[in-house]
Amino acid sequence: MRLRYRVRLAVNLLNGSTLAGLGAAKAGGARLARFPDGLLVGTSYRLPVPSAPAFTLGNVIITHRDALGQDTPLLRHEARHSTQYAWCGGVLMLPLYFTAAGVSWLVSGDFGAWNVFERGAGLADGNYAARPLRPVFRFQRSAPAALRAGDPPDLGSDPG
Repeated sequence: MRLRYRVRLAVNLLNGSTLAGLGAAKAGGARLARFPDGLLVGTSYRLPVPSAPAFTLGNVIITHRDALGQDTPLLRHEARHSTQYAWCGGVLMLPLYFTAAGVSWLVSGDFGAWNVFERGAGLADGNYAARPLRPVFRFQRSAPAALRAGDPPDLGSDPG
Protein backbone atom coordinates (compact mmCIF):
# COMPACT_ATOMS: atom_id res chain seq x y z
CA MET A 1 0.00 0.00 0.00
CA ARG A 2 1.29 3.44 -0.94
CA LEU A 3 2.42 5.77 1.83
CA ARG A 4 -0.39 8.28 1.29
CA TYR A 5 -3.01 5.56 1.79
CA ARG A 6 -1.24 4.31 4.92
CA VAL A 7 -1.30 7.86 6.28
CA ARG A 8 -5.00 8.22 5.40
CA LEU A 9 -5.75 4.91 7.11
CA ALA A 10 -3.85 5.89 10.27
CA VAL A 11 -5.34 9.39 10.45
CA ASN A 12 -8.90 8.14 9.98
CA LEU A 13 -8.35 5.49 12.66
CA LEU A 14 -6.99 8.11 15.07
CA ASN A 15 -9.70 10.69 14.38
CA GLY A 16 -12.50 8.18 14.97
CA SER A 17 -14.18 8.48 11.58
CA THR A 18 -13.40 4.89 10.57
CA LEU A 19 -14.79 3.67 13.89
CA ALA A 20 -17.97 5.68 13.16
CA GLY A 21 -18.10 4.05 9.72
CA LEU A 22 -17.81 0.58 11.23
CA GLY A 23 -20.64 1.44 13.63
CA ALA A 24 -22.87 2.72 10.81
CA ALA A 25 -22.15 -0.38 8.71
CA LYS A 26 -23.02 -2.66 11.64
CA ALA A 27 -26.20 -0.69 12.44
CA GLY A 28 -27.32 -1.05 8.81
CA GLY A 29 -26.48 -4.74 8.57
CA ALA A 30 -23.85 -4.18 5.86
CA ARG A 31 -21.44 -6.96 4.89
CA LEU A 32 -17.86 -5.66 5.16
CA ALA A 33 -15.04 -6.54 2.79
CA ARG A 34 -11.46 -5.30 2.56
CA PHE A 35 -10.63 -3.30 -0.54
CA PRO A 36 -7.31 -1.93 -1.83
CA ASP A 37 -5.70 1.15 -0.30
CA GLY A 38 -6.91 0.44 3.23
CA LEU A 39 -10.61 0.82 2.45
CA LEU A 40 -13.47 -1.25 3.80
CA VAL A 41 -16.68 -1.54 1.79
CA GLY A 42 -19.98 -2.39 3.42
CA THR A 43 -22.57 -3.71 0.96
CA SER A 44 -26.29 -4.44 1.31
CA TYR A 45 -26.79 -1.62 3.82
CA ARG A 46 -30.43 -1.86 4.92
CA LEU A 47 -31.23 1.45 6.66
CA PRO A 48 -33.18 3.95 4.52
CA VAL A 49 -30.96 6.89 5.41
CA PRO A 50 -29.03 8.25 3.71
CA SER A 51 -30.71 7.56 0.40
CA ALA A 52 -27.51 8.10 -1.62
CA PRO A 53 -26.19 5.08 -3.53
CA ALA A 54 -23.12 5.15 -1.27
CA PHE A 55 -21.65 7.19 1.56
CA THR A 56 -18.36 7.26 3.41
CA LEU A 57 -17.28 7.57 7.02
CA GLY A 58 -13.50 7.51 7.41
CA ASN A 59 -12.10 4.56 5.49
CA VAL A 60 -15.46 2.79 5.37
CA ILE A 61 -17.57 3.07 2.22
CA ILE A 62 -21.16 1.94 2.70
CA THR A 63 -23.67 1.17 -0.04
CA HIS A 64 -27.21 -0.14 -0.42
CA ARG A 65 -25.98 -2.14 -3.42
CA ASP A 66 -25.22 -5.84 -3.20
CA ALA A 67 -21.77 -5.24 -4.66
CA LEU A 68 -19.40 -2.39 -5.49
CA GLY A 69 -16.67 -3.01 -8.03
CA GLN A 70 -13.08 -2.18 -7.15
CA ASP A 71 -12.47 -0.08 -10.24
CA THR A 72 -15.68 1.91 -10.56
CA PRO A 73 -16.22 5.66 -10.67
CA LEU A 74 -18.44 5.49 -7.56
CA LEU A 75 -15.71 3.73 -5.55
CA ARG A 76 -13.12 6.30 -6.67
CA HIS A 77 -15.52 9.11 -5.70
CA GLU A 78 -16.12 7.65 -2.24
CA ALA A 79 -12.38 6.96 -1.75
CA ARG A 80 -11.76 10.68 -2.31
CA HIS A 81 -14.26 11.39 0.47
CA SER A 82 -12.20 9.09 2.68
CA THR A 83 -9.20 11.33 2.08
CA GLN A 84 -11.35 14.38 2.83
CA TYR A 85 -12.18 12.89 6.25
CA ALA A 86 -8.47 12.66 7.00
CA TRP A 87 -7.88 16.29 5.96
CA CYS A 88 -10.95 17.63 7.81
CA GLY A 89 -10.34 16.01 11.19
CA GLY A 90 -12.64 13.02 10.92
CA VAL A 91 -16.26 13.32 11.95
CA LEU A 92 -15.73 17.09 12.11
CA MET A 93 -16.16 16.85 8.36
CA LEU A 94 -19.87 16.10 8.79
CA PRO A 95 -20.95 19.63 9.83
CA LEU A 96 -18.64 21.06 7.16
CA TYR A 97 -20.15 18.74 4.56
CA PHE A 98 -23.74 19.58 5.52
CA THR A 99 -22.94 23.30 5.52
CA ALA A 100 -21.44 22.94 2.04
CA ALA A 101 -24.56 21.02 0.93
CA GLY A 102 -26.75 23.84 2.26
CA VAL A 103 -24.70 26.47 0.46
CA SER A 104 -24.90 24.40 -2.73
CA TRP A 105 -28.68 24.20 -2.43
CA LEU A 106 -28.89 27.93 -1.74
CA VAL A 107 -26.85 28.91 -4.80
CA SER A 108 -28.11 26.25 -7.24
CA GLY A 109 -31.13 24.39 -5.87
CA ASP A 110 -29.10 21.15 -5.69
CA PHE A 111 -27.30 19.74 -2.63
CA GLY A 112 -24.32 18.36 -4.56
CA ALA A 113 -23.68 20.53 -7.61
CA TRP A 114 -21.79 23.31 -5.80
CA ASN A 115 -20.83 21.36 -2.66
CA VAL A 116 -17.07 21.75 -2.37
CA PHE A 117 -16.70 18.19 -1.07
CA GLU A 118 -18.69 16.64 -3.92
CA ARG A 119 -16.87 18.74 -6.49
CA GLY A 120 -13.54 17.69 -4.96
CA ALA A 121 -14.56 14.03 -5.11
CA GLY A 122 -15.71 14.35 -8.73
CA LEU A 123 -19.33 15.18 -9.47
CA ALA A 124 -19.77 12.76 -12.36
CA ASP A 125 -18.07 9.90 -10.50
CA GLY A 126 -20.58 10.33 -7.67
CA ASN A 127 -23.55 10.51 -10.04
CA TYR A 128 -24.05 14.23 -9.44
CA ALA A 129 -25.00 16.56 -12.24
CA ALA A 130 -23.46 19.98 -12.71
CA ARG A 131 -26.07 22.70 -12.25
CA PRO A 132 -25.84 26.39 -13.02
CA LEU A 133 -25.93 28.97 -10.30
CA ARG A 134 -29.26 30.61 -9.62
CA PRO A 135 -29.51 33.83 -11.67
CA VAL A 136 -29.02 36.05 -8.64
CA PHE A 137 -25.58 34.46 -8.03
CA ARG A 138 -24.33 34.58 -11.61
CA PHE A 139 -21.40 36.88 -12.23
CA GLN A 140 -22.14 39.63 -14.75
CA ARG A 141 -19.31 39.51 -17.25
CA SER A 142 -20.02 42.78 -19.01
CA ALA A 143 -18.81 46.00 -17.40
CA PRO A 144 -21.15 48.94 -16.84
CA ALA A 145 -21.57 51.23 -19.84
CA ALA A 146 -19.49 54.03 -18.28
CA LEU A 147 -16.51 51.70 -17.86
CA ARG A 148 -16.84 50.33 -21.38
CA ALA A 149 -16.77 53.92 -22.70
CA GLY A 150 -13.47 54.57 -20.95
CA ASP A 151 -14.82 56.88 -18.22
CA PRO A 152 -13.05 56.53 -14.88
CA PRO A 153 -15.21 54.99 -12.17
CA ASP A 154 -16.80 57.29 -9.59
CA LEU A 155 -15.16 56.21 -6.37
CA GLY A 156 -17.13 58.61 -4.22
CA SER A 157 -14.25 61.00 -3.65
CA ASP A 158 -14.93 64.24 -1.85
CA PRO A 159 -14.74 67.14 -4.39
CA GLY A 160 -14.00 69.72 -1.69
